[in-house]
Amino acid sequence: MTTEKLSPEKSHEFIEILKIRFEKNLSRHQNIEWTTIQQKLEDHPEKLWSLHEMEITAGEPDVVGHDEATGEYLFFDCSPESPARRSLCYDYQAWNSRKANKPEGNAVDKAAEMGIEILTEKQYRKLQELGKFDLKTSSWIKTPEKIREMGGAVFCDRRYDTVFMYHNGAESYYAARGFRGCLKV
Repeated sequence: MTTEKLSPEKSHEFIEILKIRFEKNLSRHQNIEWTTIQQKLEDHPEKLWSLHEMEITAGEPDVVGHDEATGEYLFFDCSPESPARRSLCYDYQAWNSRKANKPEGNAVDKAAEMGIEILTEKQYRKLQELGKFDLKTSSWIKTPEKIREMGGAVFCDRRYDTVFMYHNGAESYYAARGFRGCLKV
């Protein structure tokens, strides 16, 4: 968990951006009131910092649900294409295994630095119920441990009006593959 915070002025500006996006996309979060979200963000400035990290990497974070059990609200990257955090191996182990042409980093560590989690397959499919995402790009998703132990990693995209999950070597990276994050507030 990060302890980073935005300045009061930047916090106010960014909350307004999130509010506008929230109001513009009401179908993503029916029966959720903005005032509740705003209060949660003001009470947890470190979460606002993480959302800002999602925003500055073109993730367009927005509220997509509410966990009744924990009282937390879910924010996902809702940009039409995978956010501008691309050309990354899946995790550090994969990045470290590359002997040549190493990318700048890896998705798992980048998400942790931002204070977010990579979407699971279930979360990714939930996102796709809210719209059409990754029509030209793809996004790493949280890889099951068994697949990762064998050197693989999984990613998803939407083609032919269908959501697909694929596999690749975890050390692979592509300019059109990034990752989508989730933040619980």
